[in-house]
Amino acid sequence: MDTKPAVETFNLTRLYGEMVALNNLSLVVNKGDLFGFIGSNGAGKTTTLRILATFLAPSGGRAEILGHDVVKDADAVRHIIGYMPDFFGVYKDMEVTEYLDFFGACYKIPSTQREKVVNDVLELVGLTEKKGALIGALSRGMQQRLGLARVLIHDPQVLLLDEPASGLDPRARIEVMAILQELQRLGKTIIISSHILSELETLCNRVAIIEKGRLIYTGPVQGVRDQMASGRVVWVRVSSDPEQAMQLLRARPEVTEVLPADGRLKVTLASHDTDHSLVAEVLVKGGARLTELREDELGLEEVFLRVTKGETQ
Repeated sequence: MDTKPAVETFNLTRLYGEMVALNNLSLVVNKGDLFGFIGSNGAGKTTTLRILATFLAPSGGRAEILGHDVVKDADAVRHIIGYMPDFFGVYKDMEVTEYLDFFGACYKIPSTQREKVVNDVLELVGLTEKKGALIGALSRGMQQRLGLARVLIHDPQVLLLDEPASGLDPRARIEVMAILQELQRLGKTIIISSHILSELETLCNRVAIIEKGRLIYTGPVQGVRDQMASGRVVWVRVSSDPEQAMQLLRARPEVTEVLPADGRLKVTLASHDTDHSLVAEVLVKGGARLTELREDELGLEEVFLRVTKGETQ
């Protein structure tokens, strides 16, 4: 079984004059990952994706996609990737099928097969009913889905998507994200850069956070939460005496702080490894009547704000 990563960068560096856009970036994206690439504007996300897409040469280091060097074997890389920039041009006077047929021809898909390929990608992105429409008459969300159809026309194994939901209304964003989940289910490896962190949180299985061209974190979404949370926060409500409940909890070494807040108790555990069931056990055994217990989840957006300083080059 081939366990080689889908995408790997080795000390990838890119300079623009004296400005360092990428600073020794080493990343691993496994096959089948839906990988979130997170960073402020100017952090180096687009530069990384453009290097992986063979549009930009690195100043140092190297990158491989499915074992192919993006500089030495650029032609092979272009046949196995689909790159969707944050802003892409469309030919507004062309019909949807004409547009996709044109790109199918660019990828040398035989004319006898192109009609089926075009119909298949339109069905995948939910645009079958718009196949005869002029591109200029499509909404922004539909044009974005058409852009996704375009990068799928040659059935690439790796997708590099730079802010694919940028500027879309909530419904259109949800539709695009659902398409990406379906593509992952079909076995595609997807790298997606985005500022919509709440959606990446549920969409991606792994993320990387970069700032000022440097890698801050890479790994599972839960991993960055665990790394940033000094301890679990549990919210508790009791129908008995809250003072008694606070004394019970404060007597435990696993609890670092108990504070009253809006009729509830905010309980901070000393370690992220401590199970919040301990809180329920302490209260119930101590005679308190527990009516609510909820763990405070650290969202990806809050994690991002904690680990970054908003710095750009």
